[in-house]
Amino acid sequence: MSRSLNKVTLIGNLGNDPEIRTTTGGNKVAQFSLATTRQWSSASGEKQEKTEWHKCVAWNQGTRGTGLADIIEKYVKKGDKLFVEGRLEYRQYEDKDKQTKYVTEINVREILLLGGKGGGGDFGGAPSKGSRPAEKKGAGGGEFTEFPGALEQDDDLPF
Repeated sequence: MSRSLNKVTLIGNLGNDPEIRTTTGGNKVAQFSLATTRQWSSASGEKQEKTEWHKCVAWNQGTRGTGLADIIEKYVKKGDKLFVEGRLEYRQYEDKDKQTKYVTEINVREILLLGGKGGGGDFGGAPSKGSRPAEKKGAGGGEFTEFPGALEQDDDLPF
């Protein structure tokens, strides 16, 4: 039997604060829109730009302790730059007017907080530099993993 792969990797900025809900089954879910922009030059040399909006959904489902939706609720806000990894999913539903609606979304499995609008690292209430846990978080559960000193060794960076 052959295998297949459904994997999406994006780096972009949040268009709005994440919307956090809890399902009737008690699972917390975070929904947010992530903007990615591509740039190119036209044949005449004029710079062009196009922004795409991606609907993202992250669940706490099946986690012990802090889940992905909890982390997004606590640390992520409008304008933040995020690395998002997940899978592409399609679904349909019927709205209140009995019209069939189709939705394409990224089911988020991992995130990496890259900073705010200016690329900074202010995570609005997260522990300060040096004591902040690593920002990559999978949906497999558990707490953040801390890498002591990893954030303090930037003396050799050329920028």
